[in-house]
Amino acid sequence: MRAQIRNLILLLAIWGNFLTDGPAAEPSAPPDAKTTETVEIIYVGDIMLADLPGKFIATGGDPFTAFAEVFEQADLVVGNLECAVGTTGKPIDKPWTFQAHPRVVPHLAKYFDAVSVANNHTGDYGPDAFLETLDHLRGNVGYFGGGKNLAAARQPLTFEKRGLKIVLLGYNEFKPRSFAATDTQPGCAWGVDEHVLEDIKLARQRDEHALILPYMHWGHEGDAEPSERQTTFSRQMLDAGASAVIGAHPHNTQGWDAHADKPIVYSLGNFVFDGFERPDALVGWVLRLHCDRQGVASWEVLTARIDKNGIPALDKTATGPSWKRGE
Repeated sequence: MRAQIRNLILLLAIWGNFLTDGPAAEPSAPPDAKTTETVEIIYVGDIMLADLPGKFIATGGDPFTAFAEVFEQADLVVGNLECAVGTTGKPIDKPWTFQAHPRVVPHLAKYFDAVSVANNHTGDYGPDAFLETLDHLRGNVGYFGGGKNLAAARQPLTFEKRGLKIVLLGYNEFKPRSFAATDTQPGCAWGVDEHVLEDIKLARQRDEHALILPYMHWGHEGDAEPSERQTTFSRQMLDAGASAVIGAHPHNTQGWDAHADKPIVYSLGNFVFDGFERPDALVGWVLRLHCDRQGVASWEVLTARIDKNGIPALDKTATGPSWKRGE
């Protein structure tokens, strides 16, 4: 029932997006500091719905069912969609290319409020197929980090939950750079420092109490620890007004940190993804944020174990890291 209601709300709210081709947002209600409660937001890492996960869906499977109850309890569920969605275009010349059939969209819409399209795979089948991906998402799942041009790609996706405004931003830092949106070309928002910091500062100027969450696609694949770039720029984003920094791309988790009493989770690893044999790529974090008008109050992670078909299961025995503001 929650998914159907959410889809109806999104459908109404996204109407303006057909005119602007920018990310969609839920309608906002006036924030009220007296009535704002704690809001729970869930982030997952890389979601790739082609290849074996795509075949699993085609035969009637649901790749997210193991986390259905976890998602149902959250106010907002966000992931990184690491594939094109559609039937047009041709794979570009790169080692790995992924395009999922549009039949996967209802599965996303059932569980996810929003997905980032700022990564190194949503452009795998060319710019027209990237636009087709956005067409399939529009009206079904909110998206951010990409658009018909650079201005649209940098537009935040905004939600309002219990009086708390939540601003989602997405940026890609991994090649090919040809996937980056320009003034005239569709694509993803590239992680240009000035753009990222400017977008965060602008969002903060618009609402001093907003929760501003940049989702970064960065880091070196297979690295167990974040790079100097990740650690340094995370702090710059937090100093600019971000409430937390969340990342993905290395296909494994990379630990966490805090700065100015705000959290950094460098990489959530995989969530739905096949084709990996190294053990660290078969474990992903499901990040559960507890937020209020002061920012992220606390977080913890649930552990996803990914099988040979790329499908995650909840490991109820695993104990992951956690954090509380002020500690």
